[in-house]
Amino acid sequence: MKLIKLIAPFLALTLLFSATAHAEEFNKPAPDFTLKSMDGSNVKLSELRGEVIMLNFWASWCGPCREEMPILEEFYKKYKKLGFRILGINVEKDSSKAVGYLKDVPVTFPILFDQENKVSKMFDVDAMPSTVFIDRAGNVRFLHRGYKSGDEKHHKKLMKALMRE
Repeated sequence: MKLIKLIAPFLALTLLFSATAHAEEFNKPAPDFTLKSMDGSNVKLSELRGEVIMLNFWASWCGPCREEMPILEEFYKKYKKLGFRILGINVEKDSSKAVGYLKDVPVTFPILFDQENKVSKMFDVDAMPSTVFIDRAGNVRFLHRGYKSGDEKHHKKLMKALMRE
C-alpha cells in the first residue's frame, strides 16, 4: 500500500505529461482536398507537396483555438521561408463568425472554410482545435487534439523534425 502511495503521484504526472506532450503518430498518405480560402481562391493540398504542412482545424467559438491563433501566426512568419506552411481550416457552418474573429486577430497564413466538415472527417478531427502535421512527401505524420498553453513547444519540435527530413 505504501508503494502505491509513493508511485501514484509519479504515474499521474506521467499520464498528464504524455497526454499533453505527445501527438498520435502516423505515416499514411494525407487525403487530398480542395477548399475555398478567405481570399476567395481555392487551395488544394496536393499542390503544396514538398512543403511541411500544419493543418489547424479551429472554430471561432473555441477558447483554446483563440489562444493558439497568435502563436500559429508567429510560427508561420518565422518558418514559412524554410518551406513550412500553415492552413487554418475553420469548421463552422457560418464562416462569417470566423471572418469577424480574424478582423480582430489577423493572420497571414491561408484560412480555409470546411463548412460541411468533409475535410475534418477525412482527418478524423473530433476535438477543437486539432493540428495535423504533414511531411514533404504528403504523409500525415502527427495528429494533436486540443490545445493547452505549452503545446506550442511540442508543435515546434515536431515541425522542426519534419523540416530536417
